[in-house]
Amino acid sequence: MAKREVDIVVISDVHLGTYGCHAKELLQYLKSIKPKTVILNGDIIDIWQFSKSYWPGAHMKVVRRLLKFVTEGIPVYYLTGNHDEMLRKFADFNLGAFRLLNKLLLDIDGKKAWIFHGDVFDVTMQHSKWLAKMGAVGYDALIILNRMVNWVLIMLGRPKLSFSQKIKGRVKEAVKFINHFEQTAADLAVAKRYDYVICGHIHHAEIRNMTGEGQQGQVLYLNSGDWVESLTALEYHQGGWKIFKYCPEDFEAVTEEEPAADEDLDSKLDVKVLLEKFKEEGI
Repeated sequence: MAKREVDIVVISDVHLGTYGCHAKELLQYLKSIKPKTVILNGDIIDIWQFSKSYWPGAHMKVVRRLLKFVTEGIPVYYLTGNHDEMLRKFADFNLGAFRLLNKLLLDIDGKKAWIFHGDVFDVTMQHSKWLAKMGAVGYDALIILNRMVNWVLIMLGRPKLSFSQKIKGRVKEAVKFINHFEQTAADLAVAKRYDYVICGHIHHAEIRNMTGEGQQGQVLYLNSGDWVESLTALEYHQGGWKIFKYCPEDFEAVTEEEPAADEDLDSKLDVKVLLEKFKEEGI
């Protein structure tokens, strides 16, 4: 399978270290592209819910693939989110092609892009973090239940369901929150005269032009979605943006292979130990 060339890929809300993460699918996607720039826009590793007892091989392989981009000299920007907020104390860290930041201003073909995770707009995160953490645990439990139900549906030859997406679609407050989130991001971007504002956090992939409320000007609002339910990413290539949506049928011919040079990475980089330290320091 030939690799697709992509100028920029934006990925967010992977939540490595949780049961809801679709690491195998993300790995297939990362192996299928040849990016010039990689932007990891928050909640890539879920330090909130991290447990040493759950770190599958597929999750480590995603980390390996991202590190492979770095070793190849491909710029990789890791922007912190709320689930990996413990990393914020290390912001502005640089190591070769890797940069750890809280936000990123990027010039893309002469246009200004403002890129950040987006949890700063979440009132729950700002004032009731304990409630947000409880919600994260409940969300992960819902995803596990959803997978069990979908397994039964597949066995019966019926289409899969997404519990959380159905709940978000029917609950007016959830829809209102998403709309408010998008408008707030657009308003600030218009005020700062940016051309693009790129977020994650709300697990809802989107690309659309938005007008600032009470002010003149437009901005292209983009959201990369997530790799828990939507399995989406943003891609920029040859002057245009699009949402990539993972479809299993597109990867049926892909064979599982891992570079020999990565085989001893576990011994060189014990991610589980590092994450446990971050979690302890963040409590």
